[in-house]
Amino acid sequence: MTQNADGNGLTHSSRRRFLAGAAGVSAVAIAGCTGNDGEATEEPTDSSIGQIGSGRAGRPAPGGTPIAELPDLEGELELYSGRNEFLVGELISFLDETYPDFTPSVRYGGGSDLVNTIDTEGDGSPADVFYTVNAGNLGALADAGRTQTLSTEIQETVSEEFRTDQWVGTSGRARTVPFNTNAYSEGDIPDDIMAFPEFDGDLGWAPTYGSCQAFVTAMRIFEGEEATREWLEGVVDAGITPYADEFQVAQAIANGELDAGFTNHYYIQRVLDGSPSAPIDTAFTSGDAGAIFNVAGAAVVDTAPNPELAQNFVRHLLSAEAQEYFAVETFEYPLIPEVEPVGDLPTVDELDVPEFDIAELSNVRATIDLMRDVGIST
Repeated sequence: MTQNADGNGLTHSSRRRFLAGAAGVSAVAIAGCTGNDGEATEEPTDSSIGQIGSGRAGRPAPGGTPIAELPDLEGELELYSGRNEFLVGELISFLDETYPDFTPSVRYGGGSDLVNTIDTEGDGSPADVFYTVNAGNLGALADAGRTQTLSTEIQETVSEEFRTDQWVGTSGRARTVPFNTNAYSEGDIPDDIMAFPEFDGDLGWAPTYGSCQAFVTAMRIFEGEEATREWLEGVVDAGITPYADEFQVAQAIANGELDAGFTNHYYIQRVLDGSPSAPIDTAFTSGDAGAIFNVAGAAVVDTAPNPELAQNFVRHLLSAEAQEYFAVETFEYPLIPEVEPVGDLPTVDELDVPEFDIAELSNVRATIDLMRDVGIST
């Protein structure tokens, strides 16, 4: 049985207290070691990140369907999670302790590695649910024929661009251009990603990071191989600085080491949560590879030993409480419209996101080959 951050299990009566307590969960930082699937392997530090900070105080109770209105979780569930335990362990622990007859067992690992594991295990796989950080891995598992159709209720909870009948997004992340507000205003930042090789400021990125590689993959899809090669050569020639992960990029911008960079939106919010007055803000490009919106999500494995429980668990990830948890604890975009993101950000509907099948981002091998051919270490 999993435990919460202080080692004390939540009781059944704590179900309705979870939301109120979410903002005060463990005072930990999102530092970042590289994660192959675009999510840092976050480690706690002495930073104040994780406490009530930028935009979290005074949030109204979220809308959506509360856990109290969902069927109880009952039985043993085998969860294969490509999401880091540091990010989602608290939520899974809460569900564990909320339902006395529910016993989740979690196998953590890289998303692509777990896809391969499920495929290798074949009909004997013990996995009920595959939970991962990007749509590419979800699409890969579905393409392998290893998922089952989700219930209509699950599908209709999320906008159609963030799900298929085989998998559903549970939270999202927008590509952004963080910039130092002491050096530039938002109007100075190009809204066309292809213009950045000519940008006159100091840029940073994390080319070994999965989300960065997904962004370059999207550029290959939208602009073609040769235009993407020219863009990569352009930013390298302009002196773009590589970092190990995107949190470090955002922190370097806040520290004045960089003028701007390329990161997921939540790294900016994590910096501001620890230092609300930091000179960093968020800019967006328009309808191009720099504006893609990727999702973490879940699928029910085709050979799930307990498919009814698996479907119910996935539905719980879209509950009001879980969506608020993703907003205030991981700083991701909730995917139900009744819950707003943390920070001074546009809603999902207000983002100028390009229309494409986000599962196409799974084709990252050609992207890595191209980046290496240009001389970028990946």
